[in-house]
Amino acid sequence: MHRGSSKGAQDRLRTPESLPLSASTSRLVPVDLEVTRAGRSVGHHLEVPSGTLLRDVLRRIDQMPEGSLVLEEGTSIPLDTPLDRPRRLLVVPTHSGG
Repeated sequence: MHRGSSKGAQDRLRTPESLPLSASTSRLVPVDLEVTRAGRSVGHHLEVPSGTLLRDVLRRIDQMPEGSLVLEEGTSIPLDTPLDRPRRLLVVPTHSGG
């Protein structure tokens, strides 16, 4: 075995590097969603890590992102919007069953 080989005995007492983990300090962002369909609405409150995409939040409440229109104060917002602040959103399903 030559010097510097990755094979063979390794120093098991060596401490691993300490790297900062941004995910470990991520803050939670409150998101209120109102899903409206056929004159009825259902509210959902979630707290998600800052930066979570809107499409992932919709999946968490069992809504198909590609079949949903999401409005914030009357303006549609893209599904790839990262949620980094508290939001109140209206979700309108645009697909029908069957």
